[in-house]
Amino acid sequence: MASRDSDYGAFMEKFVLQPSSSAHQLPLSGLTFAIKDIFDVDGHVTGFGNPDWARTHSAATSTAPAVLAVLSGGATSIGKTIMDEMAYSINGENKHYGTPTNPWAPDRVPGGSSSGSAVAVGAKLVDFSLGTDTGGSVRVPASYCGIFGFRPSHGAVSTAGVIPMAQSFDTVGWFAWDPKILNRVGRVLLQLPDDASLVRPSQVIFAEDCLQLSSIPSDRITQGLVKSVEKLFGGQIVENVILGDYVKDKVPSLQHFIGEGNREQEYSIPSLAALSSARGLLLRYEFKNNHGDWVTTVKPDLGPGISEHVWEAVRTSAENIDVCQSVKTELRAALSALLGDYGILVIPTVPGPPPKLQMDPSALEVFHAQAFSLLSIAVVSGFCQVSIPLGLHDNLPVAISLLAKHGSDGFLLNLVETLHDTLKEELQE
Repeated sequence: MASRDSDYGAFMEKFVLQPSSSAHQLPLSGLTFAIKDIFDVDGHVTGFGNPDWARTHSAATSTAPAVLAVLSGGATSIGKTIMDEMAYSINGENKHYGTPTNPWAPDRVPGGSSSGSAVAVGAKLVDFSLGTDTGGSVRVPASYCGIFGFRPSHGAVSTAGVIPMAQSFDTVGWFAWDPKILNRVGRVLLQLPDDASLVRPSQVIFAEDCLQLSSIPSDRITQGLVKSVEKLFGGQIVENVILGDYVKDKVPSLQHFIGEGNREQEYSIPSLAALSSARGLLLRYEFKNNHGDWVTTVKPDLGPGISEHVWEAVRTSAENIDVCQSVKTELRAALSALLGDYGILVIPTVPGPPPKLQMDPSALEVFHAQAFSLLSIAVVSGFCQVSIPLGLHDNLPVAISLLAKHGSDGFLLNLVETLHDTLKEELQE
């Protein structure tokens, strides 16, 4: 592994995987990428962020289809990146392999669990990278590292050859520092035609209550986007919604999770905090089914915070799992009705700037509770979401997120690319 000075500590293992064809006209020709150490690569052990996992598993005998797809698209891989242990954190800190350095804020966490993949792009060591997003593991590090991060519609990109965390929510996501590259990679992974024609958004709906959760002034997050939308499409499509009230009204199964004794709910939006509770329960249950036997047999050495999460998952029962499935179904229907085919929902990616390194876990509780109430909207609905960098505020990265209905990935990618130049101009004014 190269020194931290040269690669920001992003890489777990350096190796080169060349495109399967030498044609120069392939959509990703000339681009380099990095791979989160959760994807199988033939001949390499998939380490899952933990040395005990690597020690107890053999080298992969095939390569994940998502990796093969971008190789077939003409891109060259330069290696695997560090991740949070067992993908069970959004901080990006790893006690075994080191914490990749946030290129914009070295005293802050890079975000996880796809930390190395985000840092590799943020530091421009590669053009794009592959990560996974189950609870927020692409969107959070994208926000913290000042880059684009895309979580596709659930099920839109194959997760074969990727170590599962929770299949109800697992997605293969990707990072890029340029929206054109983000779109090109997306079209390869999603097997979409190379069509950059824009379908005009029918409405751009700002979730007022979600925006108020952010510690960054609301105008700083929304003003550039509002002006860009007005310039390109007219102000009549800009709307506001109190999303928490809408979700509470339209997702009756959430009543099982509202006021569950979550201390953090007083700092959050109750219905979205309940959504996060339902997500967390189903995630823990599926994680236990996937990895509980290995955890109880091997008793791996796990870092602070992650150890507690993993063992809590191992102890999870099946109680209320059927209610979680009802919440998923109801939320997808509710948000589909709100947005229609070409509507966009606007929320903060996370409730503030990246936390400081090695911050006291109890001090992070409220921040993380608020973060997951925002992140769970796309997770539970299965909608696609993109985190868009908005430059710096108080010298720390700022981001905003756009969500579109399940299956509208190509539309969302085109919209981000179309908005980019105007948004950049607005942010520079």
